[in-house]
Amino acid sequence: MPEWNAHPVVITAAITGADVTRDTNPNLPYTPSEIAESSLRSLAAGATVVALHAREDDGTPSGRPELFQDAIRRIRESAPNAVVNVSTGGSSAMSLDERLGGLEVSPDMCGVETGSMNFGDGTFITSPAAGREIITRARTRNIALEVEAFEVGHVISAVRLLEEGLLPGPLRVNLVFGVPGGIDASPEALDAMLRPLPPDTFWSVTCVGRHHERILALALLRGACGVRTGLEDVAYISKGVLAPSNEALVSRLADLAATLGRQVTTVEQARELLRIG
Repeated sequence: MPEWNAHPVVITAAITGADVTRDTNPNLPYTPSEIAESSLRSLAAGATVVALHAREDDGTPSGRPELFQDAIRRIRESAPNAVVNVSTGGSSAMSLDERLGGLEVSPDMCGVETGSMNFGDGTFITSPAAGREIITRARTRNIALEVEAFEVGHVISAVRLLEEGLLPGPLRVNLVFGVPGGIDASPEALDAMLRPLPPDTFWSVTCVGRHHERILALALLRGACGVRTGLEDVAYISKGVLAPSNEALVSRLADLAATLGRQVTTVEQARELLRIG
């Protein structure tokens, strides 16, 4: 394993998600213009990747390509080289075609779940056939893939797809901790998620909820290639204090990385590490 601080770290800003609402944090962006503005401010604060869901104006999760297109166009007008990563998770109420609406607008990357899971009080289904379909459609459009892994079985399934040649290597994977129904947010959980990964994997860490900053700090010290923050993942910037914006969370994470001896990437470095042209 390379030295823990041998390379700079990529910060991803997860702008809006699909499951959180303004009842949780009133500063959550909904419309394409709000999402784009928050993305640009987050990029200025130190992020080099923005992870996007789409929403209707009332906050309802949406897969409509025109909503993704509007937000991405606004982002690229001011930050043409930033890495745009769209969700293919959408929400559990969407059909697979609805979940894949963002692929129609030429993002740099997209996520792919490699398994199903209980998600809070609901169940999020991604069958093996659906996962393969997402991968195939993304590869047909030359969109880079990032596995979204919520438990160890998802990681093992991703490695199997890599070995089969369906997922191109090197593997990119976002390890997600703290989702009710997924793996817990603990040092032991991080060890378990890392164990199956090939040594050349680009691995990033997301943590939902109250252990957000602790797990990201641990990931930075363990040599994570990337870390993620944003209102999709966490409502509070400190105990009892609602995060005022995505960029405030990004700035805090960039400061944490610097404190722990990790340089934050430029956009050019991020593209090189992610192997995105």
